Amino acid sequence: MSRNLGVILAGGAGTRLFPLTQTRTKPAVPFAGGLRLIDFVLNNFVNSDLLKIYVLTQFKSQSLNIHLRQAWYLSGLTGNFIDAIPAQMRMGKRWYEGTADAIYQNIRFIEIHEPDNVCIFGSDHIYKIDVRQVIRFHEKMDAALTVCAIPVLASEAAGRFGVIEVDENYRMIGFEEKPENPKTMPGRPDLALVSMGNYVFKSEALYDYLTKDAADKMSSHDFGHDIIPKMCGDGQPVYVYDFHKNIIPGESPTANQSYWRDVGTIYSFWEANMDLLADAPEFDLYNSKWPLRSYHPPVPPANIMADAQGNHCTIINSMIASGCEITGAHVERSVLGFKVKVGAGSHLKESIFLGTCDIGQNCVLNRVIADKGVKIAPNTQIGVDLELDKSRGLTVSDEGIVVIPKMMEIGY
Repeated sequence: MSRNLGVILAGGAGTRLFPLTQTRTKPAVPFAGGLRLIDFVLNNFVNSDLLKIYVLTQFKSQSLNIHLRQAWYLSGLTGNFIDAIPAQMRMGKRWYEGTADAIYQNIRFIEIHEPDNVCIFGSDHIYKIDVRQVIRFHEKMDAALTVCAIPVLASEAAGRFGVIEVDENYRMIGFEEKPENPKTMPGRPDLALVSMGNYVFKSEALYDYLTKDAADKMSSHDFGHDIIPKMCGDGQPVYVYDFHKNIIPGESPTANQSYWRDVGTIYSFWEANMDLLADAPEFDLYNSKWPLRSYHPPVPPANIMADAQGNHCTIINSMIASGCEITGAHVERSVLGFKVKVGAGSHLKESIFLGTCDIGQNCVLNRVIADKGVKIAPNTQIGVDLELDKSRGLTVSDEGIVVIPKMMEIGY
């Protein structure tokens, strides 16, 4: 059996998710009421029995480090580990200059484990993948590099994603970063193969190309811009794994097992949370054969009660985390993280609360994302008058999603 090592790139600043990334790195952003973005790739590795994992961090990493310590500790006695490695400037006084440079600066940590394959994955997408199936494909094709990709409509790929060109055997023959006229799949002129930013390298090939790239002063030291096109141009056996072919244990083969979302913007983050509230969600949080682990704070169950006048709560298509206290309120298509309090008479619709929020009585919140520690005074309306929200200093996306920064108090 081959030896495999996992490396997760978790240093992203996530500027497009501001202000949710004002005090934390993007992979540490809470999601779905009780998870964080990095939990998805960690669960993919752990559920695939890949238990030697490095997490490379950089910007605003403290909350991520705390989360890893609380939720993802593995005893070193078994030889398994999930270790966070901060940027240490081991090769000069500089931050990581690209995804490839992040791996190169930590190449010694990889070499000491003598892996046959190195699985390098991103940390900010919502999806499930059995990495074992990718590794089997990689070894069957005797690939120097395997790139995970997902077919999307060519019209949607234009200008947005790195697009891969393959032959009939799924060997890569071309790669373009965000082309306006993407190349399409063989026999499918309507579809383009988009890189997911997840790679399985044969270790010798990884070391060789990282060393060459580090010496190239003209390189941007990025896998997508530099390493992959170079390997492909050199005629290396670079293959593409079709994400649609991945089968997750416990999920019906006829079900949609190809859910993958890039939550890089405020709107895509909001939309991915709303996806979970559909009558038949494409992404299943409740598959016991593919558990989604995370840290659960020591809080009591959610408390949903009538108010003093006997007005009951109405909860419609929503997710309510432990520790929430909801009294005589209406909650519709919303996600409430740990320890959110909602006062009597308040009306929440299509809103997301990352946790420990306090919403007063008779508030109206529509299409709002509230970060942790937010306090909203009674009788406050947010998401109703967007110009008013902007005048309060709140971020309003082009699609009308209002974001309240961490610890902000409104109406007091």
